[in-house]
Order: sequence, then C-alpha cells, then structure tokens
Amino acid sequence: MRVFVAGGTGVLGQRLVPLLLERGHQVTATTTSAAKLDLLARSGAEGVVMDGLDPVSVRTAVAAARPDVIVHQMTAISATHAGKADMKHMDRWFAGTNRLRTEGTDHLLAAAEAARVPHFVAQSYGAWNGVREGGRVKTEEDPVDPMTGTPAEPGMTAIRHVEDAVGRAGGAVLRYGWFYGPGAMDDLVEPVRKRQFPVVGGGAGYCSWVHLDDAASATALAVERKARGVFDIVDDEPAPAAEWLPYLAECAGAKRPMRVPAWLARPLAGDVAVLMMTEGRGFSNAKAKRELGWEPRHPSWRQGFKEELAAGPI
Repeated sequence: MRVFVAGGTGVLGQRLVPLLLERGHQVTATTTSAAKLDLLARSGAEGVVMDGLDPVSVRTAVAAARPDVIVHQMTAISATHAGKADMKHMDRWFAGTNRLRTEGTDHLLAAAEAARVPHFVAQSYGAWNGVREGGRVKTEEDPVDPMTGTPAEPGMTAIRHVEDAVGRAGGAVLRYGWFYGPGAMDDLVEPVRKRQFPVVGGGAGYCSWVHLDDAASATALAVERKARGVFDIVDDEPAPAAEWLPYLAECAGAKRPMRVPAWLARPLAGDVAVLMMTEGRGFSNAKAKRELGWEPRHPSWRQGFKEELAAGPI
C-alpha cells in the first residue's frame, strides 16, 4: 500500500517508517524540518516538509502522496518543540501536541476526505489515564479519564477529540501505553538516577507500558488489516508504580527511589504526577491481540527495561 505517515521523524515514526518499508509498502513520511529529509531518504521513504497546523500544507502533501492510508503520528512532545518534560505544568508541556491532536487531526481528516483516502489510523494514549473508577485495568470500552481541574485536562480533551473524530470517520485509534525504547528513555531514566522520581504514597496507581518496536508492529497491523475502532496497544503486564519504578531504578543501576507522601509530592510534582502514582488505571491488550493478531515482542516491561538499559548508557 501507499502509506502516508504524518510525523514520520518522531520517536515512533523512526521505528514505524522502516518497518512499513520492510513489509513492502511505499511510504511518504512528513517532518517539520527540512534537515530531516535526508534521514527519511536514507530509510527509503519519500520525505516531505509539512506543517500539521496549516490546512493548505496538509492538503497539498496528502494530495501529492495519493495514499491508501494516512497514519497520524504528529506530536510536539520532544525537547525541541516543548522543552523539558514537565508533568506539573502538563497543559504547557503538551500545548503543541494538543493542537496537533485537535486541529491537526481535523486537517488530516479533511485532506483524507478530499483525496478520497479510504483508511485512517491515529495515535492516542492509554498508559495511566484510564477512568478512575472500578478496577485498575481498563479496556477499549472505558473512556480516558477527563482529569478535570488538573493540568492534564486539555490533553485528555484532545485525546477524546482524536478518538471521536477518527471513530466517526471509520478509522482506527491506537491508545499507546507509555513508550520506552530507543530515544524514549532519557526523560524517564535521568530523574530516576538522580533520585528525583519518588514513589508517591503507596504507589498503587497502575500504568501500562509498550516498547516502541511493539507499538510500531501494532500500527503496521492496523494499517494492513484496515482496522477500525479503538485498540489499547500496551504490554501484557499493567503494574503499580510501587513495582515498576523500583525495578526501573535497579535496571538503571540507581539507588532505590525514595517514598514521599502525597501531601508533600503535590506542591513539588503537581496533581497529575500524584494522580498517576496513586490512582492511575492501566489498560488491557486483549482486543489488539484478538483482532489484530498482535503479539508484543516485549510482553513485559520487566524484560524490556532490562534489555534496553543493558544495551548501553542512556
């Protein structure tokens, strides 16, 4: 197929584009930087500079590519676009990504309609942000939590926009867990090694993880199978912070994380970090396995963290 990857040089795009090419597809991948066109060319993809917030730029790029499917992977979370990771001020940290998940999604869907592109696959997020009621592990039938009144609320609103808009268009929405793997470990491991990432309260909040290569393989399957609906793309082991965080520290050769009460963590780390650590809900991958035939190569973060951190310094 002819696959148009919007956001082809992002942390997931860099794993997805080569995989799609390897599987025999023709790939047009976008970037916001002309300096990255050589990177795409070396991979074998057709690169194009596109501004996801400019409807003319999006429409022109899609029309020229004449794709069979559009894969929406546009974010602005990297340090280049958003600065240092900042969960305390998540509304500011994710401001660009939230626009890409609202305006950018709408521009891509409009371009798809104009060019008569029959299939659409979009990135969503499902790590610790399942609705905070009932059990600790959620399915695609459960909504993301609105995080009302917290700095994460605009981000959750943007995620719901993606899921609703793409769902109405008959496309597939992939709720990826918390990414780890090449290019996605620094912001996680650095504060752990500095003992700046404590376990808050009892650490009972659940989180789901996914290795970048597993996220890419699930995306390729969603493209090839013309999947429709919402899919949770996470590993087999949603787990509480009290388990995964000390294990990550051990794999990173760091001291065991400190424990701090929620009342102390809230003014320092913010409401979102406290909610994630104490009330987070993970997700189940049963539907993705059943309907996409997906099997993660890294079935657990336990194996994945150990392998990634053993591969070399982060």
